[in-house]
Amino acid sequence: MSDVPEVKPPAVTPVRVVIALCLFAPFVAMLWVGSYAKTDPAFIGIPFFYWYQMLWVLISTALTMIAYKLWQRDQRARATTKGGVEA
Repeated sequence: MSDVPEVKPPAVTPVRVVIALCLFAPFVAMLWVGSYAKTDPAFIGIPFFYWYQMLWVLISTALTMIAYKLWQRDQRARATTKGGVEA
């Protein structure tokens, strides 16, 4: 039996905080209706209320993709750390 204690990486890391912010930002933007409940400025005849929401569809896609890539990188780093400690 080994006397070396198992070292676990911390559960909350800066990368995981960034991931959480990427996933949380679209919810805040859409639930704060008072910030975009207006008609001006219009974009190609579309009131602000509608094009702002459609813009957030694209932004949310990009943020979700960033969060996913960061999560994959974090999991790979944890797997190599875990493998390095046990080996």
